[in-house]
Amino acid sequence: MTSAWEATKALATGFATTFKHLFRKPITEQYPEYKRPLPVRGRARIILTRDPDGGERCVACYLCSAVCPVSCISMQSAQREDGRRHASWFRINFARCIYCGFCEEACPTSAIQLTPFFETCERDILKLVYEKQDLLVDHSGKDHEYNFYKYAGVATGVGGKGEHFREDEPVNLKSNLP
Repeated sequence: MTSAWEATKALATGFATTFKHLFRKPITEQYPEYKRPLPVRGRARIILTRDPDGGERCVACYLCSAVCPVSCISMQSAQREDGRRHASWFRINFARCIYCGFCEEACPTSAIQLTPFFETCERDILKLVYEKQDLLVDHSGKDHEYNFYKYAGVATGVGGKGEHFREDEPVNLKSNLP
C-alpha cells in the first residue's frame, strides 16, 4: 500500500510542476541579436598559436592526435635546417570534434588553444575540415611569453645544449662511470 501511495505522490508532484510552468511567461532569447555570455573557461574553436618570436609553436609531436577521443586531428611532421620540428600540414575535422579540450591539455608547447568562438555551422560538411593555414593565428594566445625552444634543451638556432634558459651544462655520462 505504501508503494502505491509513493507512486501517486510522485506522479502528483510531477503534474504540479508541469501545471506551475504552464502559466508562466515563456523566456525567448533572440539569438543573433542577443548572444548569451559564455563562461570564462568555455571551449570552442581550436587555433594554432605562434611563439613570441613569430615562429610556429607546433612541433608535430602527435600528442594532440593521440589523445583525441574521436580522432579528428591529423598532421605530418618535418624538420627545418635549423633543427626545429614543425607540422608540414595540420588538419582538424570540426564536424567530428567534441570540443573536449584534451588536445589543449596534451600540447607541451601551448600551440593548440581553444577559443570561445562556437559558431561554426556550415551546410557543406567539408567546409568544417580546417587546414593549418586556417587555424594559424598571428599571436601567442594565452601564453604570451612562452617559447618552447628556449626551454626544451634541443640544439636549434635559439641555442645549443646547455645554453637554454635555466638549463645546466650537459653531463658527460662517461665521467659518471666507476
